[in-house]
Parts: sequence; C-alpha cells; structure tokens
Amino acid sequence: MPDRTTSKKTKKALVIVPFPLDAAGVALRREQLKAVQLSGDVRFEFRPVKASCTSYVSDHDWFLMDAGCFEAGLSAEKEGFDAVIVDTMADSAVGALRSVLDIPVIGPGRVAQHYALLLGGSFSILTMNTGGLHNQWSWVTRRRLAPFCVSVEAAVGSKPSDVAALLTGREEEMFPLLKAAGQRAIDKGAEVLILGSTTMHQSGEWLAANLPVPVVNPGPLSYKMAETMLALGHRPSRQGHPAPKVEKRGMIHAMLEAAAAWEKGAARAAPAKAKTARKARKPAQRR
Repeated sequence: MPDRTTSKKTKKALVIVPFPLDAAGVALRREQLKAVQLSGDVRFEFRPVKASCTSYVSDHDWFLMDAGCFEAGLSAEKEGFDAVIVDTMADSAVGALRSVLDIPVIGPGRVAQHYALLLGGSFSILTMNTGGLHNQWSWVTRRRLAPFCVSVEAAVGSKPSDVAALLTGREEEMFPLLKAAGQRAIDKGAEVLILGSTTMHQSGEWLAANLPVPVVNPGPLSYKMAETMLALGHRPSRQGHPAPKVEKRGMIHAMLEAAAAWEKGAARAAPAKAKTARKARKPAQRR
C-alpha cells in the first residue's frame, strides 16, 4: 500500500457553481474558502454551469439544475480533477456524477446534515425566505433525516434570493433576521443550526458568534470533506452507484450547449417582449 503521508502533490477539486454566473458572481462563491482552515494540499477551482434554472423552488427547477451540474462535472476526471463538489444544498447531480466518475463527488446538503448530527441530536435549517421551506423539507425527507429535523425557519417572506450578489450590501438587514429565525429554531428544540443555502455563507461566522448553538456552514464544510476523502483515498462505491452500460456524454454536452444558446436568445428577446407588453397595457388614446 502506498504511503500517502509522503505525497506532496497538490490535488485539484472542481467546485460546480449551479448558476451561469459571471466572474464577479463566481468570486463571491469562492470567498467561502476563507471560512475554513484548509491544508493547502488541495486547490479548488470554481466553475459555473452553462445553463440552469432561474429560481429553485420546484421539481422543474431542480431538474434543470441537475442537468447543468451534471454536464459541468462530467469531464472533471479527464481534466485532471481529483474531486468534485456541487455548490448547492440540493446536491444536484451528485448521484449521476458518482455513476460516471471514479473520484469523490460531494454535495454539501447531505454532508451538512450528517455533520450536524455529530454536534447534537437534532438540527434546524435556516432559509432566506419561505420559498426555501418546500425545498428543505423535500431534501431532508429524501435523505431519511426528517426525524432529526426540528424545523425549517425562513428569515423573510417570499422575496427571492440573489444568487449572484448573495448577501452583499444586505448584511445589516438580513443578519438579525437570520438570527431571529435561528432563535425560533432553538426555542423549538434545535441543538444545531444549518445554513440552508451556500448563498448564505456570508452570514455563517456572524451567526455562530451570536447564537448559543453550533452553526454549520455547508460550503466550507464540503471543501474540508473533500480534503478528508482525498487523504483517505475513498471514491464512490460501485455497489451504490453502478456505472452506466452506455455513456452518452456527447449528447449531454450538446444538450447544455443548446440550452445555453437558448438562454442567450431568450435574454436578448426579453427587453423587446417587455416593451410590447407595456404598450399593450397602455389605454387607447382618445381621438
């Protein structure tokens, strides 16, 4: 057996950003690396998907996010990456990627919930708005962890999250609201709190300092888990994730290229459609 303690080679992990963000948006996601002490043995590269959903509150949205994340990580092993992390609590396409890759594939959702149970006997999940309530209960139920989940608490109403700017510029508004949501969960019996989205990572340190229970920040935790899995030499189980008999990687890449082209066309057409709609709403002028 090789002695892994003597290997000094820096490994690479691909972090899939589940939205087609620009460089500034991706940079805000990359800031999650600052929230955890890493060994330096793994270099993390962030890559946005080519196309995805606009919001993520339904099975329709999760399907689109799965497709984008699957395509983004499909060639990771051939590109020389040693691990893949999907930067969303939905764990989008994690199972599909494990079926085609022989390197660790990590989703922060399941990791965060299991890790929370190392810190306490129950947990609650904090979300930015009520749109995340259905998501979180669906995911925790699918992971068979609902008996350990005390509640899912929303900070605000139905206001959508900004997947690009995250909480930037809204800290003074949102941090106290998230704290209040966390306190409601604690009052109901939660022993650990989990941030319900990696888009909330900017609040992790502040909430941990201002609430009396551990606060799990899923993105940074998933990076540490990647280091751990690589250090231990683990990879997906072929019993749990059988390989496909016929791979169709070319078809999947073509589908997402077409999806990205469609999105660009829809974006160009949107202003014209909005202008037409405004004209239609104007009352006819009297002659």
